[in-house]
Amino acid sequence: MRFSGSGGLGWGDYWRNWSDIVQIEGLFRMLGQIWVGLRVLHQGEGRYYNSLPPISKAFGTLGFFTTVLVQIQILNPALLYLSYSDVFKNFQIWRLFTSFLFLGKFSINFGIRLLMIARYGVQLEKGTFEKRTADFLWMMIFGAISLLVLSAIPFLQTYFLGVPMVSMLLYVWSREYPNSQISMYGLVQLRSFYLPWAMLGLDVIFGSQILPGLLGILVGHLYYFFSVLYPLASGKNYLKTPMWVHKIVARFRIGVQGNAPVRPANTGPSAFRGRGYRLNQ
Repeated sequence: MRFSGSGGLGWGDYWRNWSDIVQIEGLFRMLGQIWVGLRVLHQGEGRYYNSLPPISKAFGTLGFFTTVLVQIQILNPALLYLSYSDVFKNFQIWRLFTSFLFLGKFSINFGIRLLMIARYGVQLEKGTFEKRTADFLWMMIFGAISLLVLSAIPFLQTYFLGVPMVSMLLYVWSREYPNSQISMYGLVQLRSFYLPWAMLGLDVIFGSQILPGLLGILVGHLYYFFSVLYPLASGKNYLKTPMWVHKIVARFRIGVQGNAPVRPANTGPSAFRGRGYRLNQ
């Protein structure tokens, strides 16, 4: 076998072939690690996963697997980002939804965002929104619609809205639990009221753009003002959960909604399902 010359394989060819083999090996190693992780979840830590509230669990799970599929190049991020020209001209309606599922490339920031969902989103849904699954779902829907509208403004255009959604959850949590003490990597203690701003600063330090986090804080403040502050001052709630959201929760038996205005449907098992009740109002 010749290593150079006409008809032979040069060292560059062998190097490229070896590089391809290493990349393929790395891909299969990553898939193997994911498989082992899933088995562990199913056998042991799966109990923790199954105990998570439905909306936060669905958002975190979809965000995690979407990001993994993009990372291993099975899913093209160009098919996910928000593009209103593609939505209206090419009828790519899915972009209105998939733009919320990508949480960024594998990095420290990606891990922090998953932890935010697992800790603050879950605590919010289990605490403030306990037995109020429809209300929590409505908060997420309001946040998504608001972010889509803001992203249509040219100087606020954001292609991936998963990070702003996580920032919105963190802001609402910080307003509901303003006096909790938070340790930042064991170095700094601060009140949870300031946590969204501290995380915004860390995002910038770690190389992320500041606009997505600011949009999330803005939308979170809009929700908290119209759902909590304004009703307390005026007695009027313009963000009351619509009936159609209650019907979705009842139809698919998602979580629990105390004092629900509709009766849960008698359906079979479904993903992210919890128990539903109708209580006397």
